[in-house]
Amino acid sequence: MRRIVLLLIATVSLSLISFNSQAQCDTIATVCAQHFSQDYLSDGQEYRALLLDDQTAEFHLTLYGGSIYRFGACSGLDDGNLLFRLYDDQRNEIFSNRNHELAPYWDFEIESTLDVIVEANLNPQKASSGCAVLLVGFKP
Repeated sequence: MRRIVLLLIATVSLSLISFNSQAQCDTIATVCAQHFSQDYLSDGQEYRALLLDDQTAEFHLTLYGGSIYRFGACSGLDDGNLLFRLYDDQRNEIFSNRNHELAPYWDFEIESTLDVIVEANLNPQKASSGCAVLLVGFKP
């Protein structure tokens, strides 16, 4: 009987933690979406990762030539909490928001179709854990 009670408590606890993490990410996605004007259409995805300390989230995307994309990268309710870098498929760095005062979003004009990798880390000066959210939009 005691094992059943402990298992039930563990299950409920994990469910509450999962729900809380999901709610946190939803809030951050809403905050991040404020960096997008009506000129940008969402790619339909919300790229999310729960990060601790020095963990890195990695997202793989294909960007199509002749388009202008906006990447929004957020964690927490304030700007500057998330460091993000964009690499080509050979791991050559294309962009880092470290070089742009930790901008929470950036626009990219893509000339030819490109597979990219986006890496995201928490800013260690602002957070030790949190949900990283990457939103991608494009101009039609």
